[in-house]
Amino acid sequence: MTWIETVIIAIVEGLTEFLPVSSTGHMIITQNLLGIQQGDPFVHAFTFIIQFGAILSVVCLYWKRFFQFDHTPAPEGSSTFQKLKHKFYFYWLLIVGVLPAVIIGLLAKKSGLLDWLLDSVEVVAIMLVVGGVFMLYCDKWFNKGSDANKLTERRAFNIGLYQCISVIPGVSRSMATIVGGMTQGLTRKKAAEFSFFLAVPTMAGATLLDLLDLLKEDTSWATTHNITMLLLGCVVAFIVALLAMKWFVAFLSKYGFKAFGIYRIIVGTIIIVLILTGHSLAMVD
Repeated sequence: MTWIETVIIAIVEGLTEFLPVSSTGHMIITQNLLGIQQGDPFVHAFTFIIQFGAILSVVCLYWKRFFQFDHTPAPEGSSTFQKLKHKFYFYWLLIVGVLPAVIIGLLAKKSGLLDWLLDSVEVVAIMLVVGGVFMLYCDKWFNKGSDANKLTERRAFNIGLYQCISVIPGVSRSMATIVGGMTQGLTRKKAAEFSFFLAVPTMAGATLLDLLDLLKEDTSWATTHNITMLLLGCVVAFIVALLAMKWFVAFLSKYGFKAFGIYRIIVGTIIIVLILTGHSLAMVD
């Protein structure tokens, strides 16, 4: 990968990470358009690792809420575990929410399914259209949230189950978790913010696994150039995501999912038509 390819993909990642349009799907499309070789272990790892760079923008933008502790006394008679859970309840909810993704993600990775999905632009295109059609109607189906509804362990776990669907490129982790939150009675804004917070441990785990896998295999990828590309990609994705995140929360709260649904259908349909007519997505051969 060249410097310019790295910057372009990182910008795409930063812009789409928190939008319900699938950042992974858009990076796969972008890589195909740029003629980047698919199936390469470093390209797979790069796709996940720079997502973590974008996710760190959540910690930066919401740092007061991300580093929060409950200093009120725990209920009388609480065990040591219950006292710890009371004090660190926000982080406990993140642990509960991320558990389904840990299990499903590991199974998908061990089976080789995840690598196969990451190489399939056809899967991305189909899921963009399917998800887009769903998003045209999901506001009517699930927009019954109330500010009075609080995030509980059960709701966090259920949102985590929805997040598992995003193992399929083109689905969008953001869309899956926000819709999951809305089905649990949360407002779009609350659902979006928990989606951001849940992304931190999810992507931290995915990044760690990819790094470990790269280190276990042939380490010839670990050239100065590739490591520099990883760092550059993370920095660019972080900056772009920081700028895009606040806009998205305001837009979603006011207008909902419909515009994103239309965008997904248009992009997915164009790609499907190109594939069916035998055209290559690559702009550079």
